[in-house]
Amino acid sequence: MKRIAAAVVALAFAFAAHAQTYPTKTIRFVVPFAPGGSSEIVARAVAAELSKSLGQQVYVENKPGGAGNIAMAEVAKAEPDGYTLILGHIGTLAVNPYMFDKLQYDADKDFIAVSLLAIVPSLFVVNANVPAKDLKEFVKLAQASPGKITYGSAGNGSAGHLAFEYLKLETKTDMLHIPYRGTGPQLVDLLGGRLDAAAAGAPPLLPHIKAGKIRAIAVGTPQRIAALPDVPTVAEQGYPGFETSQWYGLMVPAKTPDAIVKRLADAAAQAAKSPAVLERFETDNAIAVGSTPAEFAAYIKKEQTRWKEVVEKAKIKPE
Repeated sequence: MKRIAAAVVALAFAFAAHAQTYPTKTIRFVVPFAPGGSSEIVARAVAAELSKSLGQQVYVENKPGGAGNIAMAEVAKAEPDGYTLILGHIGTLAVNPYMFDKLQYDADKDFIAVSLLAIVPSLFVVNANVPAKDLKEFVKLAQASPGKITYGSAGNGSAGHLAFEYLKLETKTDMLHIPYRGTGPQLVDLLGGRLDAAAAGAPPLLPHIKAGKIRAIAVGTPQRIAALPDVPTVAEQGYPGFETSQWYGLMVPAKTPDAIVKRLADAAAQAAKSPAVLERFETDNAIAVGSTPAEFAAYIKKEQTRWKEVVEKAKIKPE
């Protein structure tokens, strides 16, 4: 027993010493999605600033597959030493645990929340020919013709699919889901008038909204966005508490020492508020956050409660 106790004490001292000198080498920042899109923009912008404040290079590694589950499972098993980070996401942390029958990771037990980095607003839009100027008018149309209004998404179980199913539940409407293989094909039909509506992140939609080819009827975030100041939120239009957005945060494997988690959290908060990151995020209308670990953990719990209900009530399953 004495030997075991001594070994535990020695290990604790080793971790403490490691935390005091951290970091001493390159840090790997895993993005569980393919290159391109908001996830990589957030990760690369933050990684560049983390490299400056931590004094070691933080490099981004894209590891797509399985709706983000492959990378999450790998990082869950990584050494908890602060040298393997992962970009947490609404899908991998708040949706997949309820949408997939079996996962190779536990979103709650296998990771520590470090800092919420960014929120990317979701927009609800309609084809320009749809006779609805706002969400209230759109809901009336849908209620008048149950199952006739079509909405598209980037695929079954995608963020856009979930956002619209959430809207259907809140507005008590029945609309027909048309899944596509990606945002691009979905946009082609939306712009061509073969699709009535869609929900997606702001970046791919804004150019078409400004060109008058599609109309924004609501913003999914609690506050309006600077790019569309005249478009009210869903909550403002009669559905208080409604919130849907893409969000991204910094996570580390469970058992990472507290001192390292705090070092990373402080650096991440500083990075999220840096001029370079704020400027980069503004291009995509992303909202910089930079929270504490406790704040991010509480945010994840709130989102899990919201999306568990949506997934179960709408009976959403992966493709």
